[in-house]
Amino acid sequence: MKIKDIAAAIEKIVHLKLAQDWDNVGLLIGNPQANVNNILLAIDITQNVVAEAKRLKTDLIISYHPVIWDGLKQITADGSAGAVYNLIKAGIAVFSIHTALDVAIGGVNDGLAEIVGIRDAEPIGDYVDNPTGDNYKLVVFVPIESAAKISNAVFAAGAGAIGNYRNCSFGAEGTGTFLPLKGAKPAIGKKGKLEKVPEIRFETIVPAGKLADCIAAMKKAHPYETPAFDVLKLYDTQSKFGLGRIGKVAPPVRIKQIIGKINKYTGAKAVGIVGDEKRLVKTAAVCAGSCGKIINSVIAAKADCYVTGELKHHQALAAQEAGLTCICLSHTVSERFILKKFAKQLQKQIKQVTIKISKKDADPFKWKEL
Repeated sequence: MKIKDIAAAIEKIVHLKLAQDWDNVGLLIGNPQANVNNILLAIDITQNVVAEAKRLKTDLIISYHPVIWDGLKQITADGSAGAVYNLIKAGIAVFSIHTALDVAIGGVNDGLAEIVGIRDAEPIGDYVDNPTGDNYKLVVFVPIESAAKISNAVFAAGAGAIGNYRNCSFGAEGTGTFLPLKGAKPAIGKKGKLEKVPEIRFETIVPAGKLADCIAAMKKAHPYETPAFDVLKLYDTQSKFGLGRIGKVAPPVRIKQIIGKINKYTGAKAVGIVGDEKRLVKTAAVCAGSCGKIINSVIAAKADCYVTGELKHHQALAAQEAGLTCICLSHTVSERFILKKFAKQLQKQIKQVTIKISKKDADPFKWKEL
C-alpha cells in the first residue's frame, strides 16, 4: 500500500485542516509513492524509537508530535536533527497528526472528556474552521421500494453525518405525480397518462465537499429518468472545532474518582494537583498536552476541575487563586492513551498493513517519591 493511500485513510479519521496554523502536520519525511508494509505509532520520535523502527522493518512512523517543528538549517547525524538524519538514511517515512487529532471529534480531547465524565462536551478555544465547509440538505422524492437503495448510495457517497452519528436522515410518505410527455422514457407509467406514485420524501445532510458526489450517487441509484430533488444551504449549523473540552459532569464526582479513572485509562503513575483535592466536580474541562491561555477560559467559565498535561507556574497560581482544581498528568501521558484507539480505527481501513504501537516511546520524566 502506498503512503499516499495511507494518508487518505488517515484523513477519513482526522482532517489535517483541523490543525492549528502554527503546527506542522502531514507527511514530513518520505515519498508519497513509496510502499508501506509496516507502520509504527508513537507520540514522539526519539533515537530509541528510530532504532525500534529499524528493528521492526518499519516503513512509516505515524507520530503525534512532529519530528520537524521549524525550518532546519542542517541535518547531521550528531546534531539536534539526528533523528531526522537517521530516518532519512533508513528510508523511514514520517506522518504527523498532532493538533488535528486534538481538535477532531473522537480525538484526544474527546477521549479525556469521556474519561473525566463530561457530557455534551464543547471546545474551549483556539477555534478552527470546519474542514468540510458549509452543510447542505439534500431532499429527493423516491418510490417507496427504491428508498433503501438510494439512501444507501447517498450515505456511501458521504452524506448523513452529524457529530458521532452516521446515516442520519428523515423520510415522510406522500404521493408524487407526473405526466410523461413526448420523448420521455418513464421508468413508471406511460406517456400521455398522469401517474400518481406512492413516494418518500428522503432528506439528509451533506457537507459542501461531498455534495456533487452525493447528487451523482442519488441520480445513478434513482429509477426515474429525471429525479425531483432540492438542495438547501443550511446556516449556523457548523459544529465548533477547537482545542480542549468543557461541560457538565453527570453524575458529579469527587477528584479522587477522576484520578482513579485517569490511572485506569491513561496509565498515569502520578499526577500534580493544584487546589482542593476533595471537592465535588460538577463542571470540568480538559486539554491534552500544554494548552496555554485556554486555562483563562476555564477559569472564566467557573469550572470546578481542569485536567491537562502540564501548566506553567503562573498558570497554576492563577488557578489556585481562582479556586480551580487542576490535575496535571505530564504532557505526553495526557496524549498517549489515544494511540490504541487510533491504531484500531486505521487498521480497519488498511487491513493489509501491520500497525504496531512503539514500546520505546515513553514519558521523558521519571516520577519518584522522595
